[in-house]
Parts: sequence; structure tokens; C-alpha cells
Amino acid sequence: MTPEAPVLDVAVVGAGFAGLGTAIQLARRGRESFVVLERADDVGGTWRDNTYPGVACDVPSHLYSFSFAPDPGWTRVFAPGAEVQEYLRECAREVADHLRLGCEVLDAVWDARGELWSLTTSTGPVQARVLVLAAGRLTAPRIPDVPGLGEFGGPVVHTSRWDHALDLAGCRVGVVGTGASAVQVVPELAGRAAHVDVFQRSAAWIVPRGDRPFSAAERAGFAREPETARRLREDTFAEMERGLAARRLDPGALAALRRRASDHLRAQVADPRLRAALTPDYEIGCKRVLLSDEFYPALTRPDVRLVPSAVRSVEPGSVTTADGRRHALDVLVLATGFHSTVQPYAARVTGRDGRTLAQAWEGGMVSHASTVVHGFPNLFVLDGPNASLGHNSAVHVIESQIGYLLGALDHLAATARPLEVSLPAQRRYTEEVDAMAADSVWLRGGCSSWYVDARSGRLTLLWPDTASEFRRRNGTFHPAPFS
Repeated sequence: MTPEAPVLDVAVVGAGFAGLGTAIQLARRGRESFVVLERADDVGGTWRDNTYPGVACDVPSHLYSFSFAPDPGWTRVFAPGAEVQEYLRECAREVADHLRLGCEVLDAVWDARGELWSLTTSTGPVQARVLVLAAGRLTAPRIPDVPGLGEFGGPVVHTSRWDHALDLAGCRVGVVGTGASAVQVVPELAGRAAHVDVFQRSAAWIVPRGDRPFSAAERAGFAREPETARRLREDTFAEMERGLAARRLDPGALAALRRRASDHLRAQVADPRLRAALTPDYEIGCKRVLLSDEFYPALTRPDVRLVPSAVRSVEPGSVTTADGRRHALDVLVLATGFHSTVQPYAARVTGRDGRTLAQAWEGGMVSHASTVVHGFPNLFVLDGPNASLGHNSAVHVIESQIGYLLGALDHLAATARPLEVSLPAQRRYTEEVDAMAADSVWLRGGCSSWYVDARSGRLTLLWPDTASEFRRRNGTFHPAPFS
């Protein structure tokens, strides 16, 4: 008879930035037994999955890494996706003994009698006193609900599931979407394919990227003097923090950001008709502000065409847009983003009284401290409700949440009683976040975006204040809100 596996202190679900950061800090503490469960065969999360041509980080490299595991080896101001993935693989080496790859969590149930989480996984059961969900928000590709999509006949590929065997030579390619992945992939497809149609439902605000390689001397300096890289990180963080003012509708900051984007469009697109089609009809910052120096020039190529109309239907070998025009195509690329406000893992997590996390969030994601949820004892959600940023690096928020988690673990060790945040505390926090968001461009900018939950109209994805304020409020555990 196989002996029952021991009860672990912590089970972490996901091996992207949040999961690996948590694992590294737990390992360095050396206090808790833990495991990291990852359904894929490699670490990296978003950076493992997104390998489309041109994929790169849109946060400066030195800020897009852990402060406790800096990487002086970045080759560019904005790291290519493969470089970010290799950085995460390097981080994972420190906690390799705690990783279970190819292990999908099928469900997680709170056992009130045993005061622990009981997990069913694809490789067997796991029990842990604390469950950390680090599954991310960019994991489930959003496939547009367009009639006939399954009948296209040719290759249909989402950017997050790129097929590297796909040969585009001589092909007519349609790209659906003009968001963050589209502005990176379209310039790469131009010239590879015979022709590229870019289908735009709504225009995006784009500002200059200013990417460049770090010189050999700069890279040597970062490696030789870590303080230089640290100062660059701090200066970059401070500069990005100033970007919040525009999102909070400060007139001067908003006008300056709008002018920067408008000047960029004017400088790169001479054709007034194309320029008009690429000018958004909502306030800048309402949707994600994109960075690119290559997207606009790609659209001016003779073998690339902007189609300022949404795809209405798909037929074998063609699509029809909302303006009634038919476009013959061989390949369809979906740059259509992810299900971000409805977390796919939520239906698999059952808390106290048999209620799933999906049911608790059916009116939109809620939490306390953007990390804990009423009805789910000893559960910590990283990179979940109001735990992303529209102006700065998400890694700063993740580190803040890890700090909160470690404080909670210390409290649990001292009291040996499950931690469940009270409903009044969760409601107060939600009301405070909603009040902060009310006068932001995300809710008053005249657009619909993936930051806002369509069911409730609430800003459920972003933290509507500075990254520094997130850490001040949510980076340290306080026991008072817990019943």
C-alpha cells in the first residue's frame, strides 16, 4: 500500500513570474515545505506561451525582473520575449527541486475538517495548508465569436499559440486586432507574406518605443557594477510612476501624452486618410497605450493594408467585414488577446461552504488587499483582482503580494488557525478601489477595454493608483481584517 503523501505547508499553482518569485522567496526563507505545480512542460507562463514573431516586453528590461534576482545581462532596452523566458528559466534553477512540471491542477477544495487544501492534479493528489494561485491573467486566448470561423479552411492561429512551422511565403494573411501583440507581429509578417490585411475594430494610441541594444560597454558595466543597474531600475520606475497622472485625468499630463502619440502618428504616416483611420475616438489611456516604432511604417507598405472595420463573418478562404467587404485570405492570425477579467482557474477552486471562486466572482473579481478572498481560507491570489498596472511594471506588484503572503505565513505559524478575510473588510476594500477608479481614464475615457469587467462595469484588473501606493497598502500583512 502506497503511503499517503505528507501535507505540505504551501502549494503554488503556476510557474510564471508570480509562481517562481514566490518559490524563490520561500526557498530562501527555508521555513516552509512547498511545491510549485505547473501544467506545462516548461516554466515561464506568458513568456513560454507567446513566441510569435516580434514578441517582446513593453516594460524596460531592467524593471521587468525581480529586485531580488536582477539580471545585468539584458541585451536591449526592451527585452525580446525569448530573453525574458530564459531569465525565468534561470530563476527556476534555484527552485528546481520544488517544481512539478506537466502537473495540471484539476480542482482544489478547502477541507474544513483538516484545515487544508486538497488538490486533484493530473499526476496525483496534493495536500497543503496554504494555496497560492499564481496562474496569471493572460492564459486563456480570447477567440472571437465570429460566425464561420471554424469553416475558414486555411490555418487559423492565435498569437499566443504560434505555429512556427507555418510558412507564409506567397500567402495572403489577415491579422485580426490592433492591440499589443498585433503591433509587434504585423511588422514581422510584412515582407514574409505576399500581402497582409490588418482588421481594426478600434484604433490604438501608440507612442514611440525607443528600443535599442545595450552596448557591450553598458552590459559590461551592469555586470561589473550592479549599483549601476540598480540606479537605472530606480530611475525607470520613477519615470513610469509619473505616467499615472494622465490615467488620473490630470489635464496637463493627459494633453502631453496625447500630443506625444499624435505627433508620433503624424511623423510616421503621411497619408491623411490612413492617419484619420488610425486616430482613436476615445481618450488616451482608456485602453492600453502601445509602444511601437515599426507598426505605423508597416501599414504604409504597399503589401500591407489597414482595414478599419471589424470582422463580421468568416467563409472558406475569406472574411467579410462589418462594412460588407469581402477579403480573400490564406491564413488568419488572431491577435485578439485573452479572457482577463474572467479567470479560467476560478471554476476549479472550491472554498468554504462548497462555493467556487467563479461563483464568488460572478459579478466581477473582488478581494481584500488584491490578494485574499472571503470564503476561501488560506488562499492567496497573485496577479488577480486589481493587481495589475496600466502604467508601470507588474513585477513590482507581484513582489508586493509575495511580501504580503510571507507575512501571512508568519502569522499562520504563530496562531495555527486558518486565515479568512472578513466580508466587511473585503467590501470596504472593494469600495475604496472603486472610488479610486471612478475618476480615472479607464472608466471615463469613452472606451470598452479588457481592464473592465463587462458584467459589472467595474475596473477589476488594474490597481488605479501608483505602484508605490500598492506596496504601501498591500505589501505588508495585517491580521485585523481577518475573522
